[in-house]
Amino acid sequence: MTVERILQDRITQNLIVEKRGSAGWITFNDPGRHNAISFAMWEGIPIALQALAEDPAIRVVVLTGAGERAFVSGANISQFDTLRSGEEPVQAYERVAETAQLALYDYDKPTIARIKGYCIGGGLNIALCCDLRVASDDSSFAIPAGKLGLGYRMTAIRNLVTAVGAAHAMEIFLTAARYSASEAQARGLLHKVTPVDQLDAAVEEYIAHISANAPLTLHAGKKMIRQMQQLGPQVDIEAMRQLVMACFESEDYREGRRAFAEKRKPVFTGK
Repeated sequence: MTVERILQDRITQNLIVEKRGSAGWITFNDPGRHNAISFAMWEGIPIALQALAEDPAIRVVVLTGAGERAFVSGANISQFDTLRSGEEPVQAYERVAETAQLALYDYDKPTIARIKGYCIGGGLNIALCCDLRVASDDSSFAIPAGKLGLGYRMTAIRNLVTAVGAAHAMEIFLTAARYSASEAQARGLLHKVTPVDQLDAAVEEYIAHISANAPLTLHAGKKMIRQMQQLGPQVDIEAMRQLVMACFESEDYREGRRAFAEKRKPVFTGK
């Protein structure tokens, strides 16, 4: 199989985009930070997806993380003080992240999240935007927004509820607990869990099955399923956005960032 890397001159080096046979691969490439997603990585995702969409030889796209320890460990905390503090920077960050998330969620071609290691916060949301999620049995999962005091956008909540149902979504979000791969699968977050040494074989099996099927049929079925998962017109999107912004403007959010930097448990007041 030939491997061709593309877009090196157009997007951050923290995203590796490759064509491998009938599959496109997008690798989050910052293993020193457990592939924590940065603003530049969010910006690069739609560009990478579009480039792979334009190649008719690519039948499926796989997203994964570099190294052995993480898929994506969440947002890059080091950027919070500059990019996720204050109304205008937060709104700009949310627009870019939302654009990337929707580009993946609404993507025409089938997508697979290949997960090994940490799949946390924004990383779990990225995985939930994919059509299929395969994880090694040493992986772990959480949405720790409540431990940081940050706002979690409505579409990300929609992705969680769609995958696991309202009851499990409540547990996962309200407790901010960490789950093993087997626990995550039991709650509906994963389609398949494998031993570490069988992860790539499981992904390749999915690639082979999908690549052998009729692209137009898969596209039509996926679009119909996504249509059924859309937010209804009765949802007040602006009110939900204001709730998110209120979290980012709160003292609890400032306390959550301080506590994370100081490696201590935060003390939240609800203000």
